[in-house]
Amino acid sequence: MRVGVIGGGPAGMTAALQLARGGAEVTVYEAGNTVGGLARSFDLWGQRVDLGPHRFFSTDARVNRLWLDVVGHDYQMVDRLTRLYYRGKLFRYPLKPHDLLTKLGPVQAALCLASYVRERLHPSYPGRQDESFETWVVDRFGRRLFETFFKTYSEKLWGRPCGELSADFAAQRIRKLSLGAAVKAALFPNRAAGHRTLVDRFAYPVHGTGSVYERMAEMIREVGGTVELGAPVRRVLHQGRAVTGLELFDGRQESHDQIISTMPLTLLVNGLGDLPTEVAAAVDALEFRNTILVYLHVDAERLFPDQWIYVNSPELRVGRVTNFRNWAAELNRGARTTILAAEFWCDGDEPLWSADDSSLIAQATDELRATGLLGDAPLLEGRVVRVPRCYPVYARGYQQPLERVIEHVRSFAGLTPLGRYGAFKYNNQDHSILMGILAAENLLEGRGHDLWAVNTDYETYGDDTRITENGLVEEPVPA
Repeated sequence: MRVGVIGGGPAGMTAALQLARGGAEVTVYEAGNTVGGLARSFDLWGQRVDLGPHRFFSTDARVNRLWLDVVGHDYQMVDRLTRLYYRGKLFRYPLKPHDLLTKLGPVQAALCLASYVRERLHPSYPGRQDESFETWVVDRFGRRLFETFFKTYSEKLWGRPCGELSADFAAQRIRKLSLGAAVKAALFPNRAAGHRTLVDRFAYPVHGTGSVYERMAEMIREVGGTVELGAPVRRVLHQGRAVTGLELFDGRQESHDQIISTMPLTLLVNGLGDLPTEVAAAVDALEFRNTILVYLHVDAERLFPDQWIYVNSPELRVGRVTNFRNWAAELNRGARTTILAAEFWCDGDEPLWSADDSSLIAQATDELRATGLLGDAPLLEGRVVRVPRCYPVYARGYQQPLERVIEHVRSFAGLTPLGRYGAFKYNNQDHSILMGILAAENLLEGRGHDLWAVNTDYETYGDDTRITENGLVEEPVPA
């Protein structure tokens, strides 16, 4: 079996590794100069950084075993500290009742609690909780906490009012979380271990999250597979809706029996050609959001202790700040300086996306100065990295066009879309790794895994295992 894998991110690299180990003839085509996709790492100013914050946590035994097989002992457990910046104050996230009371003050805290109780007794959206992200969060936290800690950040990320966002975003990322769950987690911390939003510790590769996929590339080559860098794919080739190979942007055509695609789903489908009118309209209805990362090299060792901070204040455009000093000491390589990454999100037609680097660096610096996170530490230099189409937009009603696109893709024999971009899924790393494992099983063993269900119905695949300092723990995680 000759398999072409489009894209060297977590899903594509996992599928390629498992297929190569299973005897398939595998070639990975990665457009960039390194593997890892959105989870890649790179050297900057003598240190190592990721594309923003990337923690790894899974309860699936297959995912954990593969991750450990690749990483070996080169990881450490990180004690997570994540906070929300809101109007000059930093709040623990996930929300901690005592912290809220202390930082908000008794009056505001009482108003938030009253809003939550009111929602429990008299729901604002009876029978409609899952219609939008706004109704979902208000139902579980109350209107006041929604407007304080969820609304601004979510609208920065997606560029749309929360009432126009599908509840699928919340269901996939903060499923089962509520103020009640947060209170229980504060009172009974051991019971929070199984909820990914409440996890206080996570495994992190000491050479950056991208080192996982760099090692996968080495393993693929060791068993006879090929990983091509700087090899962007233009389109998938087919005859009579049976895949025959792919065409690269340099004009080269390669024959393959199967294609695994992690390129953006919209680009994949448009490249198939001769789209029925309704499919073309469905593709046009699916949107991706872009990310701009502004890296700041700061002449200071200790700025703040968090791995990352969410910026909820509406007067600031920046949405998240990562501090790479607080992940693994190996990233810093003995440097006495700190690298921060300030994240901005935008659509492709917004002025921010085409702004020059110097103005973006100045804006990020000014906004972080305004938060106090930089203090008076001097800025040494800055770097801008643009990541297009990295967040699939879950606008209300997106499911219908997506289902139409999926139906069209499924009509092509030998074509398997995967990953955040390829399946239009708001995946974590573990979701994408699982997709890669299951895709390989489908091709090698004729299994019938529904890859579109991963993340949507992820608990179907959970085995309640976890990674610790001592490796894989296979007893159930406390419920």
